[in-house]
Amino acid sequence: MLTLATTSPGEPEVFSSLQGEGPGMGRPSVFMRLSRCNLACRWCDTAYTWRFTGDNRPHRDEVAFERGENQVAMSEADAAALILSHPEDRLVITGGEPLLQGAALARVVALVKAERPALHVEIETNGTVAAHAELDPLINQFNVSPKLAHSGNAAELALVPERLDAWARDPRAWFKFVVATASDLAEISALQARHAIASDHLFVMPEGTSSAVLRDRSRWLAEEALERGWRFTDRLHIHLYGDTRGT
Repeated sequence: MLTLATTSPGEPEVFSSLQGEGPGMGRPSVFMRLSRCNLACRWCDTAYTWRFTGDNRPHRDEVAFERGENQVAMSEADAAALILSHPEDRLVITGGEPLLQGAALARVVALVKAERPALHVEIETNGTVAAHAELDPLINQFNVSPKLAHSGNAAELALVPERLDAWARDPRAWFKFVVATASDLAEISALQARHAIASDHLFVMPEGTSSAVLRDRSRWLAEEALERGWRFTDRLHIHLYGDTRGT
């Protein structure tokens, strides 16, 4: 069984949209959002995947979600069929932290690729969990987003040295750092040097859930990326659809 997030009670969050971030920005894709996360970012825009009633980990909105309304369990076969009902040739698996469900996810992706062998599959991960041995060879791209100090997560939980080293060696891995203020840049530079992250695989992205905030932060962050040899990514889906589920 796979545990998915929902767009509304009982409706799994599987949808067609444009990829909004990173190296695939603007590409038509089918998305599947899984529930549960091992971290708790203060600014997380999908807190409905982990901050359920009784979870008091800090979040800026201080909203708790009812688990029964925001999670749905599906068989691997049903999840694969739902993905295949969408025509796109790219699958983006997001969360939450998808790699927490690696074994079940491997079975889903195997079923999907059996029907659509050329499907490009990418996983969005916080970088703390290794891909399951049966899942790893099925994945074309990992979008790795390590969480900086401003996320509110303890470094020993969010920045696991051996995992960051492994991702940096994997040519399928693209790093995406969420930036709120200019003070975050020194932390990114230190992580890049410590783990030998290639500049052409390192994206910086403004934190924000509104076009106004993203534009304001993009003005100076784009210049910093240019000067440091990093890549810059916006959040296209926020500009197009706002901060909404299923987009």
